[in-house]
Amino acid sequence: MIKELWNKYKSVIAYLFWGVVTTVVNLATFQILSSGIHWNYMVATVIAWVMSVLVAYFTNKVWVFESHYTTVSDFFVELLRFFFYRGLTLILDIAITYIGITLLGFRDPIGQFVVKVIDNVFVVIANYFFSKWLIFKNNKNIAK
Repeated sequence: MIKELWNKYKSVIAYLFWGVVTTVVNLATFQILSSGIHWNYMVATVIAWVMSVLVAYFTNKVWVFESHYTTVSDFFVELLRFFFYRGLTLILDIAITYIGITLLGFRDPIGQFVVKVIDNVFVVIANYFFSKWLIFKNNKNIAK
């Protein structure tokens, strides 16, 4: 029974684990840049996004969706698809950050951190659906 549950939810569990790691990378990078060295929060958001997307791509590819493309062109198509859809969630990331920090006034370091945590919840959910159904959907059983 436990093995059946594990097999049924393995990708979700792995996604949640690596999602936490990716979120920590995103939040830590954002906090260091925005509160630590006082960069503009939008610049910090974009740099944190780049760092977390790099971590997410490789962890999702290898351990979550077990993508095993065998050609260089297939790899680059998958990589471009991943960055494209993550770029869509970057827009969501920027919008939520702007609303929370600029419009709602959560400008202090704790307020910014809370906004980023809320933001990351929405972004992680959207990223899961993009990854599962649009990025890594056709390559699970290719030449392991």
